[in-house]
Amino acid sequence: MLCAVTASAPPRTYRIHPAWWVAGVTFLALVGAAAFRAVPGVLIDPLREEFGWSVTTISAAVAVNMALYGLTAPFAAALMERFGIRRVVIGALLLTAAGSGLTVFMTASWQLVLLWGVVVGLGTGSMALALVATVTGRWFVARRGLVSGVLTAGGATGQLVFLPLVAWADQTWGWRSASLGTTVAALAVVPLVAWLLRDRPRDLGVTPYGGTPADDVDPVRTGAARTALRGLAQGARRRPFWLLAGGFFICGMSTNGLVQPHFIPAAHDHGMPVTTAAGLLAVVGIFDIAGTVLSGWLTDRVDPRVLLLAYYGLRGFSLFLLPPLFGPELHVSMVAFIVFYGLDWVATVPPTLALCREHFGVRAPVVFGWVFAAHQLGSAVAAFGGGVIRDVTGSYDLAWFLAGGLCLGAAAMSVAIRRNLPPAAGEALPTDRQAAAAAQAHG
Repeated sequence: MLCAVTASAPPRTYRIHPAWWVAGVTFLALVGAAAFRAVPGVLIDPLREEFGWSVTTISAAVAVNMALYGLTAPFAAALMERFGIRRVVIGALLLTAAGSGLTVFMTASWQLVLLWGVVVGLGTGSMALALVATVTGRWFVARRGLVSGVLTAGGATGQLVFLPLVAWADQTWGWRSASLGTTVAALAVVPLVAWLLRDRPRDLGVTPYGGTPADDVDPVRTGAARTALRGLAQGARRRPFWLLAGGFFICGMSTNGLVQPHFIPAAHDHGMPVTTAAGLLAVVGIFDIAGTVLSGWLTDRVDPRVLLLAYYGLRGFSLFLLPPLFGPELHVSMVAFIVFYGLDWVATVPPTLALCREHFGVRAPVVFGWVFAAHQLGSAVAAFGGGVIRDVTGSYDLAWFLAGGLCLGAAAMSVAIRRNLPPAAGEALPTDRQAAAAAQAHG
């Protein structure tokens, strides 16, 4: 049950509301974590050359990372309620820094799986979606949608815009410098988090931005993990959940799982310089912002199922066209593919969120957490499967074609979702405070 608001002194006034400083340092924390997620795609070839590991072996570590990144998200909110945002974020950044930095000492492939996969997967997964939802839910009443959109897009884009820098460091000083660079990026944010990130507005004697003292409620110290599991159980009984999760599983396969880690080595197989391929993925990150904002605007005006049909369908056809575009020289056709893929990268998120709200009401944030977990599981499958296909066939072509066909399947699943279904009878509002805060963050 939601706790009563604790009486407090009249709120203090600031020239710049502290909520904006909290949002700013949260953005930097997400970017610091995203710096590592830019590393694997660039370093697959250097690790193969130095250690003789197969693409399958290296991809296994990437797959473990992506799976834990997604599976941690539904439970990270429980940690933030129990221990506070600042402690969890600092711990997550230190985990990410340790996992990335210790790779310079590894000598066996199991160490790569442990460090890249488990340690960094848990660290980055403890932020991402849960951090965005918690910060926007606690600190903002006005501008929640804007702030959550910027933070979400910033985290996703940061994974790609770091690529040219990581590739340049690898080419200049070797892969260890790139790995240590991401460690430094994560550690550099820790002092700012300790200084500026606070758990609640009342800690600084203010109200949430655009809100009143009644909007700053006491945290719930228990029950968040139980609510996450209950949300999974409730969602799994409904057909729309499986259609949305299935579509998002394929979305993860065709973006984070396949293109992000394997585009650069695939381009390098065809003679394209690593720095050029990394620059192309950075362009994807830039257009990703525009595509996400435009998709959110369209979601308010167009049937979300139609949008998903278009996004997945066009993505599938573009993947069928990709293999002939690779070559040692950069052509306009490849640039056109990159621009389109950037616009489409996470454009699926706003309509998927809208359909979650429509079918699951106040439970939508919890249910979406599990839909997002399906996205990352799909990423893990494609990250590993892409490596296997490259090792077995000597080419990534089959991987692109399979992903294209699955995207067409995701388009079909999206239009199979019915509209305007009422919430399931007898299901009550979740008692978890974090679910309520997340609902407001994505509202």
